[in-house]
Amino acid sequence: MDHATVVASGTKIAQEIGTSRSEVWRLVQQLRKLGVEIAGHPATGYRLKSVPDLLLPDMLAPLIKGTLFGKNIQHYYKIGSTNSAAMEAASAGAPEGSVFLAEQQTAGRGRGANQWHSPQSAGIYCSVVLRPALPPSEALIFSLAAGLAVHAAIQEIDSRVKPDLKWPNDVLIEGKKFCGILTEMNAEATRVRHVVVGTGINVNQASFPAELQPVATSLRLATGTEWSRVEVCAALLKSLDSEYRNLLEKPGARESILRRFQESSSSVRGRQVRVEDDRGFEGVTEGLDTRGFLQVRTPQGLRTVLSGTVKLV
Repeated sequence: MDHATVVASGTKIAQEIGTSRSEVWRLVQQLRKLGVEIAGHPATGYRLKSVPDLLLPDMLAPLIKGTLFGKNIQHYYKIGSTNSAAMEAASAGAPEGSVFLAEQQTAGRGRGANQWHSPQSAGIYCSVVLRPALPPSEALIFSLAAGLAVHAAIQEIDSRVKPDLKWPNDVLIEGKKFCGILTEMNAEATRVRHVVVGTGINVNQASFPAELQPVATSLRLATGTEWSRVEVCAALLKSLDSEYRNLLEKPGARESILRRFQESSSSVRGRQVRVEDDRGFEGVTEGLDTRGFLQVRTPQGLRTVLSGTVKLV
């Protein structure tokens, strides 16, 4: 990338990285399989045809300098789940602000037992480690703040796109989901040890499996143009940094998150919903309570949704 327009001989590359020409050829083939466009062959040398839209630390770090997330970025071409890797690393002492990114997940997880469709280099699969000095009862606020961060990041890049927040952890465009948030926590009774906030964003998917087509979309499908995943990821991490710092440092930040979430959601007030929990019920949404839980007016009275899936009717 430092010499993107220059043809570099296999011999020179081999000398620089301390290996053989045949190993350089093997590595180039591997990069091509991962979607990096490299012209040339061993006899003539190699050249990058374009800077790849890969979520590499070298490309992201300069864009998020000064944020909590600029110093410890782990990148994987393929991984089971970035959230699982982040939770494991956090338990082993990974510093706050560690970021785990993948080009492809083989076991991407959504809320509950849901899977997250994670094709290669089409979306953003990103998990961050946080160590807030807050009680475990505040867990929900991180999901709501992450939703607001996604909303702000997309609007910053293209203000014509109108993301819609669906409680507690989905972001929609025109009624279809393009982003899911999975927050996981390790805590004692009164103290959070660490929180991992995972964000999956459908960026450049041109199509989805048949079963997802009615409910899923991507930024590309919604706008008709390809997006830079590096740009989207940098905007996301900057927005997350801002939301998190405000939450820890500014008086009234919690109330601000709840207010802005409600303003950015078409479904937390006045929408008929079905809540699928142990027993299931229907009603009309009546905003969030002071902790961030959804309130639903039913024929039997006002109910607070503490868990379960909320479906718009």
